[in-house]
Amino acid sequence: MTDSSDAGRCECGADAGPLGECVDYYHAILAEEQADPEMYRWHTVVVCAYLLQHPARARDRHLDGQFRLLQLYLDKGLDALLHVAAHQVGRNRRGARPGYDMAPLAGYAPLPQGRSPGPFRAGFCGLPFRDGSLVCDGYPAYGRRVASIAEATVDSWRNLTT
Repeated sequence: MTDSSDAGRCECGADAGPLGECVDYYHAILAEEQADPEMYRWHTVVVCAYLLQHPARARDRHLDGQFRLLQLYLDKGLDALLHVAAHQVGRNRRGARPGYDMAPLAGYAPLPQGRSPGPFRAGFCGLPFRDGSLVCDGYPAYGRRVASIAEATVDSWRNLTT
């Protein structure tokens, strides 16, 4: 388990789960995704949600784009997010200008300024882990849990402005 200021509590405010703190779940997800293309479909959502729930581990300049990507995902679904991500990868391969193409995300709210709004109503420490897998009860269930984490992340950040 990773050290934190409160024993048994993650920096985002979540209680540690059986695998440890959120960082331990995050690393387990990243490792499992490498061997599972179906699970990897949620990679961008996982990375964005994790970094927005743990902004001390992120680069500040990327958080706004990650917040907007989660909003796109919640608004238009996983296929739309994968399309935008593929566009960005293709753009980077062609040697386009440095930086991220924000045009597909222009209609979404910017990241509110302020401290992290945790604890979040859903986070990584709450993910079930059985039989050596985070997809222990199938992809649809895993996808719903990831969507719940994304929604909780966006809602908490949005509530900073209300």
